[in-house]
Amino acid sequence: QVHLRESGGGSVQAGGSLRLSCAASERRFSFSEVGWYRQAPGKEREEVARAPARGSPVYADSVKGRFTISRSNADQMLYLQMNNLKPEDTAVYYCNLYTVDRIHHWGQGTQVTVSS
Repeated sequence: QVHLRESGGGSVQAGGSLRLSCAASERRFSFSEVGWYRQAPGKEREEVARAPARGSPVYADSVKGRFTISRSNADQMLYLQMNNLKPEDTAVYYCNLYTVDRIHHWGQGTQVTVSS
């Protein structure tokens, strides 16, 4: 069974930074696509960034140049470095693991709040 656990959320002022972490328990981690999604109140969940098993990361236009996704296959960890945060980045952030059997797995989410 796949387990994902996010950490690193919190409250920060606009312009600040946060680093989210996601610990995975999945032996196929290195073969899986990983990503971060977020959901703001009253809005649908949206993709923030994803890192394929092979290839370059992909970012939503709204976070390009500010957020960086990275992964450690050896440690089965996923990270999201968020810089120059804006109030519109406020949301619950979810770690996602898309395994080779084409199943999406989700963490429980971590709250990020950016005040102006």
